[in-house]
Amino acid sequence: MECLTLNKSNCKNCYKCIRHCPVKSIRFSGDRAYIIHDDCILCGHCFVVCPQNAKKIQDETEKVKVLLQSRAPVIVSLAPSFIANFNGAGIESMREALKKLGFFDAEETALGATMVKREYDRLVNEEYSDIIISSCCHSVNLLIQKYHPAVLPYLADVLSPMQAHCADIKKRHPDAKTVFIGPCIAKKDEAQRYGDIVDAVITFDELSAWFKAENITPKPVKDETDTSLARFFPTTGGILKTMSMDNPHYTYMAVDGAENCLAALKDIESGLIHHCFIEMSMCAGSCIGGPVMEKEHDSPIQNYMAVAQYAGSRDFEIPQPESRALRKEHEKIERETEMPTEQEICETLRQIGKTKPEDELNCGSCGYDTCREKAIAICQGKADISMCLPYLREKAETLTNKLSNIVPTALLLLNEDLEIQQINKAALHLLNLRYESDVLGEHIVRVMNPKDFMTVLSVGKEIVNKPVYLAEYDCYVEETIVYDKYLHMLLCILRDVSEEKKQQDYRENINRKTVETADRVVDKQMRIVQEIASLLGETAAETKIALTKLKESISDE
Repeated sequence: MECLTLNKSNCKNCYKCIRHCPVKSIRFSGDRAYIIHDDCILCGHCFVVCPQNAKKIQDETEKVKVLLQSRAPVIVSLAPSFIANFNGAGIESMREALKKLGFFDAEETALGATMVKREYDRLVNEEYSDIIISSCCHSVNLLIQKYHPAVLPYLADVLSPMQAHCADIKKRHPDAKTVFIGPCIAKKDEAQRYGDIVDAVITFDELSAWFKAENITPKPVKDETDTSLARFFPTTGGILKTMSMDNPHYTYMAVDGAENCLAALKDIESGLIHHCFIEMSMCAGSCIGGPVMEKEHDSPIQNYMAVAQYAGSRDFEIPQPESRALRKEHEKIERETEMPTEQEICETLRQIGKTKPEDELNCGSCGYDTCREKAIAICQGKADISMCLPYLREKAETLTNKLSNIVPTALLLLNEDLEIQQINKAALHLLNLRYESDVLGEHIVRVMNPKDFMTVLSVGKEIVNKPVYLAEYDCYVEETIVYDKYLHMLLCILRDVSEEKKQQDYRENINRKTVETADRVVDKQMRIVQEIASLLGETAAETKIALTKLKESISDE
């Protein structure tokens, strides 16, 4: 079962998870992040930092409910950080609440922590080792097993408190099933890897949801006892607080947080550290800073105070198992990732514009500390070239500049203060400018009347193909001004229509002259017609008179 999964629909490709992953066990494909489970150490950092809640912890609540339906008694091992998560509810309050859910019983994992710390004391005093690293944190164990196998001889071969406690429960109740409840994701994997010691693991958050669904609220009542020193285990240095630390051969130290753990392991591999007992925790603040606690209850100081006030000053009075019963083997875990050749790395760097060392910005925006690490990830199929933001920006700017300078239309880009941010060659030519630097950053009033820009900015309505005469440049343009409220920018497009205007004026002049000529011809023809009509009228009158006289003459005769 994969303990940590991805909700693909939530992933927005922001690269925040890869930036915070200490081992870069996340790959990107199809604009989505994918967890590389063979490489993952289940620290849960990606779960904590994901702003879209795209990382999801595999919920085993239903599995536990199935266990409760069986005839076997189901007993809870409750991580000692519960006191901080459940608002001061002590073990008796939690036991009462858990029994209402159907559990047979509930005990503190701190009982197992007591057994483990005693075994650590025995290792320090009886079995000499140059360096001893605590093995309570499964995420640290995975880090060593997968990435620093040379350090494995120094990793204490001791069960974790969860395993020691659940093994003891099953020794006392042979037919019992055990369920660990805590703030850790890695414990789910630990339970799966090591047989049937732990039958299921759920987180505090999953238990809280279960309580809510059943309308159960643990009472905030502390049942303090002085014999509970191991309750300090979930805090930084908590293991050391419980140990005797009386062997002068060793220096005792606590290291927490992924960066510090990685640095310590590298120093150990380099031979820079000797004669040390190192309590190592992947989470800053140890288990009270576990991924579930950090995501849902991010109060490290309050959490520490809650644990410290609940812890006693002496060990739990419980029998100690034989050392062999607490033994745990840590084997190297092979990963399938292969290292690319130097030629492949250089070719990949060239593809993202890194042809020489000074081109490698190492900005970390892609999630990798250096451009070289990013190139290696690309070769391994973990990353994509498009994840390099400076490269994308340079590529986009280069493409935009090429396109804007190729088009014959004048383009100007202004900010909301009406300052020119970009201008193409066509605009320089249209506005009689020599260089971009002459106007970049200057107010638009320097080259044009700002009235239309101010109108678009205030009203929000675009101007499209408005005829404008630029008197100072003696040219006609069609002006389009568009405002992008998300980018807070104004785009001005000026299409020079001076030649079209001249052609139009010429055509209009020809048309006008043609009309005038036609009018003159018509007038002349009308005059000729009138003259002809006049002549015809006089002739007809004379003819009429002559014919009348002829008629009268004939009549008289």
